[in-house]
Amino acid sequence: MRRYMSDLIRFGVSIGEGLLERFDRLIVNKGYNNRSEAIRDLIRNQLVELEWGNEEEEVAGTVTLIYDHHVRGLTELLLELQHDYHHLILSTMHLHLDHHHCLEVLAVKGIVKDVRRVAERLISVKGVKHGKLTITSTGKNLG
Repeated sequence: MRRYMSDLIRFGVSIGEGLLERFDRLIVNKGYNNRSEAIRDLIRNQLVELEWGNEEEEVAGTVTLIYDHHVRGLTELLLELQHDYHHLILSTMHLHLDHHHCLEVLAVKGIVKDVRRVAERLISVKGVKHGKLTITSTGKNLG
């Protein structure tokens, strides 16, 4: 269901002066136009984190890898794993950081447990120097 501005509900929040001053500085630094936009994003962030906790929820995200492509067989193994999980990987981007190091970013989408599994498999490969999974929502449940 698509919501429009007329569907907005106003509500009051009691907050300590010091906390509000810190919050106002934060939202200015982040470029929000007003408190309402910032509060909506805070609520959405919490709802997204709840989705991560449900292993059967559909999520989207990225798997970021840093690795030395000179490690024997590493590139082929990473590619093989990506083919094994092709149904979860929407796109990949490969960048050459220097003569030895590559940055690979994989856009992923699927249920939480499967997305975590593919990320763990890729990150744990010998020769991957650093890896990180970032999960977010597909947006379906955020209103």
